[in-house]
Amino acid sequence: MKEKQQIMSPQDIVVLLKIISYGDIPWFQEQLADALHISQSEISKSLKRSKFAGLVNHSGKKVLKMALLEFLQYGIRYVFPVQPGALIRGVPTAHSALPLSNTIVSEEPYVWPYGKGSVRGQAITPLYPSVVIAIQNDQKLHEFLALVDALRVGRAREKEIAIKELKKRILGDDNKLDKKHLLL
Repeated sequence: MKEKQQIMSPQDIVVLLKIISYGDIPWFQEQLADALHISQSEISKSLKRSKFAGLVNHSGKKVLKMALLEFLQYGIRYVFPVQPGALIRGVPTAHSALPLSNTIVSEEPYVWPYGKGSVRGQAITPLYPSVVIAIQNDQKLHEFLALVDALRVGRAREKEIAIKELKKRILGDDNKLDKKHLLL
């Protein structure tokens, strides 16, 4: 019997980052679907793909943080590449959004296209179309996704700052991991 190949989808990263944003708070698929404006069936498929890829544990409830960080640091820009597009109104992302906008000054803002957006800049295709709606009341998710976009489209300095910030946020200050495993 021929098995269907499991291929990661961009929304899988959005789902994993949302799970991480909950911290120790228990979550349910219905809650994820509502928060991300993604159907429950897509959430289920996403978790299945992430389990197959080794990014969540066998129960599908816990993100394997080091594996996710490794994928983000070394693979995201190759698996889900993006090129800045036309000037358009939208929501800031990458170095144009917090937390990087506090550190990096640029006259070339990057935005996710959104008619009600507050900034005019070069369009960056978000990992999933509903991201612009999902982040409206979720600053933590917005910052996670902006950092990931910095890895997808940023220059060397932006990528370096973004990965350090992601490590700090994903692993937390109280992680028990040996420093040599932090991929610094």
